[in-house]
Amino acid sequence: MYTHNEKQMLLPHEFFLPFSGSLNPQNRWCKLATIIPWAEVEEKYIKNFKSLIRGNNAMSVRMALGSLIIQNMVNLSDRKLVEMISENPYMQYFIGLSAFIEEYPFDPSLLVRFRRRIGKKTINEINEMIAKPTIEKDDDEDKGTGDNTEIKSKEHSNSGNLLLDATCVPADIKYPTDINLLNTARESTEEIIDILHEANKGNQKKPRTYRNTARKEYMNIARKRRVSAKELRKGLKKQLGYIRRNLSTIDEMATQNLFYVLGDQQYRRLLVVAEVYRQQLEMYTNKTRRVSDRIVSLHMPFIRPIVRGKANAAVEFGAKLAISVVDGYTYMEEMSFDAYNEGGTLIDSVERYQKKFRVYPQAVIADKIYRNRKNIRYCKERGIRLSGPPLGRPSKNKELLRRQYTEEKEDMGIRNAVEGKFGEGKRNYGLGMIHTKLSKTSETVIAMQILVMNLSKRLRVLLRLISSGLFKGKRPPEYVFCT
Repeated sequence: MYTHNEKQMLLPHEFFLPFSGSLNPQNRWCKLATIIPWAEVEEKYIKNFKSLIRGNNAMSVRMALGSLIIQNMVNLSDRKLVEMISENPYMQYFIGLSAFIEEYPFDPSLLVRFRRRIGKKTINEINEMIAKPTIEKDDDEDKGTGDNTEIKSKEHSNSGNLLLDATCVPADIKYPTDINLLNTARESTEEIIDILHEANKGNQKKPRTYRNTARKEYMNIARKRRVSAKELRKGLKKQLGYIRRNLSTIDEMATQNLFYVLGDQQYRRLLVVAEVYRQQLEMYTNKTRRVSDRIVSLHMPFIRPIVRGKANAAVEFGAKLAISVVDGYTYMEEMSFDAYNEGGTLIDSVERYQKKFRVYPQAVIADKIYRNRKNIRYCKERGIRLSGPPLGRPSKNKELLRRQYTEEKEDMGIRNAVEGKFGEGKRNYGLGMIHTKLSKTSETVIAMQILVMNLSKRLRVLLRLISSGLFKGKRPPEYVFCT
């Protein structure tokens, strides 16, 4: 069940400190707490509960979402996050506590439940509210004070630039090789055989697994700096044989109704091992290195190889993320653990832009992969300029080529903003390595990184507007900062 929290906007001076004094309203956590519309966020958070009157009382949205924001801004593990919150009164104020407490506000294991409950969809909706125009001005106000974060809606003209790009968000897995994957799968089958035999111990002899021999043969290959193709193929064949034998043994033990002793995680692992064996056997038989929906991690079978063609890593392993950037704010356009062509996301991104700002963009600044015939035709029909050279042979008109080169160079400078967002997320906020182990929680973490980047951007913009004297002579809105 969930109970509405009517004190979402507790002011800093109302927060009780047992060692006297009061919180500084200029602290970043106090300011961040005031720019988040907690009441609107709570309405979206409530939709994730099946019942509001049954079950244990859940944590408030401010505690759940606030804890995840702190974690991604400071880049902490679950346990370290709870320890830091218990030591920091400003963080306790940010998550909605009314007084300083010395014990943990919640168990670290609850953070997994927070990520599952909030989800990618809810975070993206919250991100839309955070990234909306900061100041909405009336037509009769002074036009000399502008706001670069606002896109003015016009009914019959396009406005603004839409920046598009995609990247891979790496997962925290060991670099996969076929021989290592088969060795891990073999060890998992041996563990399952041990568990099944323990339940029937004394009734029959323990099946042989040849684990010591299999381990020795694997290490003969793993220890070598360079392995020939013939040696590797021979090692793969042996590991496939051991796994086939173990799976047959498990099938025989299943006829004795021993599967009840396996936990859910172990049973899922067995299904993954069977699929890994099928894929590896298919590649071995066909002498190929490709297979559909290839599993590269036994612990995270949803991870797929993403071919990026980068200088440092031709293939990355994680979710492929497509984003758009509008006036410094970042929006998630597409995210999938399966590889996809980011050029297919342009039309949907432009339509979402039109829905948000009630106007089509003046220009779409994107990589050359977005410049296909379908996208060019779509943009031309709506009066949108798509960056990049035209398709076909270059024109023989030198003046036209010079203008195209100048325009392309300017677009590359504008496009640096979206590359900067990737760098900001990967260096400062954890997009460079996702440490969660489940597909849904990984999606939540990636969406949370984008939300945190927009929160930081929103805070910088509002502080700049305040310092510029925009609110001179009148009281700033309540969401600007604590007073």
